[in-house]
Amino acid sequence: MVFSKSQSPIRFHISLNVSDIPRSVNFFKTLFGAEPAKHRSDYAKFELENPPLTLSLEPISPQERGSLNHLGFRLNNVEELVALQRSLEMAGISSKREEGVECCYAKQSKFWLHDPDQNLWEMYILEGDLVHRGAGQAADTVLGEHQKPAADQTGGTPIMCSQSQSHAETQQWVHRLGSPLAIPVEYASESLDAIALQGTFNAEGTDAEIKPFLDQVVNRLKSGGELTIHCLTADCAVTEPLQLSGPASVVKSVPCLETLLEHLESAGFEHVFLSKYGSHACFTVGDAELRETLIKANKSVQHTEKLVSVVYKGPYPELSLDNDLILRRGRKTVLPDSLYQELRATSLGNSLVQMESATSPAACSR
Repeated sequence: MVFSKSQSPIRFHISLNVSDIPRSVNFFKTLFGAEPAKHRSDYAKFELENPPLTLSLEPISPQERGSLNHLGFRLNNVEELVALQRSLEMAGISSKREEGVECCYAKQSKFWLHDPDQNLWEMYILEGDLVHRGAGQAADTVLGEHQKPAADQTGGTPIMCSQSQSHAETQQWVHRLGSPLAIPVEYASESLDAIALQGTFNAEGTDAEIKPFLDQVVNRLKSGGELTIHCLTADCAVTEPLQLSGPASVVKSVPCLETLLEHLESAGFEHVFLSKYGSHACFTVGDAELRETLIKANKSVQHTEKLVSVVYKGPYPELSLDNDLILRRGRKTVLPDSLYQELRATSLGNSLVQMESATSPAACSR
C-alpha cells in the first residue's frame, strides 16, 4: 500500500461540522497551542506537524448532519494519489476521482470513497492556496451516481462543503444542501450573474420554502441571469417517509417536478429547460419515481425596447398570444416592437396594422 512506501509523511485529515467557526477556532487554538493556517468567516483549517494532522472546520450545524463531515489523508504528490486509487480499485473498493477542484480556499486533486458504514473518506493532494473559497465539489456530489446494486454501494460521491463564495468578478453564488436557506446579505439586489442550487430543495422542510426562496433568487439575479437547480425530483407528491441509501441518505425532501416548474414560472423565470432528466428512476418511494434533475432557467429580461400600438383587423373576435397577451378585433394593443415584427413575418401579418398618430388631415387618407 502507498502509505507504507511514501518517503514523506502522509497527513491525516479530519473535517468537522461546527455551529460557530470563531468559537471552535478559539477552542482548537487552546487545545493545539497553534494558530489556524486559514481562518475565514465560512471556513478554518489547522495544520499540525506533531501529530501530522490537517483539521478543517465547516459551518454546518452538527444537529443537522452530525459532527463528522469527512475523513481522509493528504498525500505528497500525484504519483502517490494515482497509485493509491489504483491499488484500492484493484482490491474492489470503488472511488470517485476529481481533478483541479477549487474548494476550501485551495486547489486540489482527489478521490472519494465510502467505508462500509458510509463514512466519507477523501484522499487528496494540495496544488495551491486560493484567496476565494471556490465552487466546491462537482454538482453530482449531492446526488451521487445512479444507484448501483446494494452489494456495490461504496462508490458513491461525497456530500461536501457548506456555503460557497465564488470570485467577486464572476458574480456567482452557490448554495448546497444543508446550508442556511438564505442568500448572504452582501449580495445586493440584481448583483449576481448566476446562482446554482445544489440539492437545495432536498433538505428537510423545504417544500414550503421553495417559492419564497425563489423570490430571493430573482431579486439577486441580474436581468437575464442564469439559475441552475440540481436535485432529486418526483413525478408526483411523495407521501411516504424517505429512507434512501448511500450518499442520497441525506435527502430528506423531494419536490414534485411539476410543482417546482410552476414555482419557477410564477417567480418570473423564462427559458426553463430540463438539462438532465433521465428515463431511469434513481429511486421509487411508494407511487413516486425519483429522478436526478438538472434545470436551467433565466430571469426574465427587462425590456426597454420600443413599444408600438397595433390593431388586429379580424376575422376572429380575438387572438391569444404567449405571456397572456390578447389581441381583440378593432382595439388598440401595445406590444414590444420585436414581437410585432415577429408577428408580421407570420400569416398574421396582413391582419395587423401599426397605428400612427395623425399629424395632419391628410394622414387619414392613408
